[in-house]
Amino acid sequence: MRSNLKPYTFRVIIEPDKPKGYHGFVPILKGLHTCGDTIKEVKQNLKEAIVCHVQGLIKNRELVPREEDAFEFIQTFSEKELVASS
Repeated sequence: MRSNLKPYTFRVIIEPDKPKGYHGFVPILKGLHTCGDTIKEVKQNLKEAIVCHVQGLIKNRELVPREEDAFEFIQTFSEKELVASS
């Protein structure tokens, strides 16, 4: 086993899903979404989905995206900007 392999780190987002449960996704891995009744369940589902997704990328000889390749920021809007004018 090679000890010089870099770990892969992915940002995950888990949010409440109405009417119950939670929804989780990995923004940098396009199309990777899962859900569950609890946060613990979503975390486990995400772990399994990430491994499967990355293994598929590697099998297809596609580049595995890295978080350091992404740019993240928070955009803020005033209520006035969001309300349609009459």
